[in-house]
Amino acid sequence: MCLIVLAYKVHPRYPLIVAANRDEFLERPTLPAAFWPDAPHILAGRDLKAGGTWLGFTKAGRFAALTNYRDLRRPPVNGPSRGALVRQVLEGDPTTIEGDHFDGFNLLYGAIGKLRYYNNIEGSGGPLAPGVHGISNHLLDTPWPKVVKARDRFAEVIKSDVPSVGDLFGLLNDPRRAPDEALPDTGLDLDRERALSSVFISTKGYGTRCSTVLMVDSKGRVLFEERTHQPRGDVRFDFDLDRTS
Repeated sequence: MCLIVLAYKVHPRYPLIVAANRDEFLERPTLPAAFWPDAPHILAGRDLKAGGTWLGFTKAGRFAALTNYRDLRRPPVNGPSRGALVRQVLEGDPTTIEGDHFDGFNLLYGAIGKLRYYNNIEGSGGPLAPGVHGISNHLLDTPWPKVVKARDRFAEVIKSDVPSVGDLFGLLNDPRRAPDEALPDTGLDLDRERALSSVFISTKGYGTRCSTVLMVDSKGRVLFEERTHQPRGDVRFDFDLDRTS
């Protein structure tokens, strides 16, 4: 993922609401969200190149989502795919993450009532504080223009007793770029920094591949909907948490 906004323990009806965009090279082979045949408790999309995923949820109520940390001035780490971390969390429930062997990342993970955050660049993390949060390719709640824009709109949408799924997807579909004076400096050239400053990214060969909305209510009812943009396709799952797991 390259943009995640979420409400954690702030909505009176939904302890967890997530809206997220996955930005990736268009040629990277991917499967849309589904319950995995080899791990049927996991609901997630699948990166066919490395076998991991970027965001997922389990029938028992474990959540994980990852964004890359972008700073081209840092030497790259020739490590395993960061999507393996998301799979690791969904297959178990670790309270600590070993991130030294991976390139830079941010990870949100854990049971829905005990979410945690970890960044391997600063080695920072811990329990996620209740609130409305946003994260892109820097640290949690870093006020990049796209994060601020998405988080502010998200905060408005979730004021409803039952937030509109259409409005959540709508805020993820914003193609407007940030003004040059507000752009972060991550080591990219100006044209690419501009192109990546929008909530919804569309460039030649790279862009927002899919958008995901996850809502879990206080009774354990789950809505997980993914809209794939390139190629086009939508999937939706409604189910109750398996509280026996």
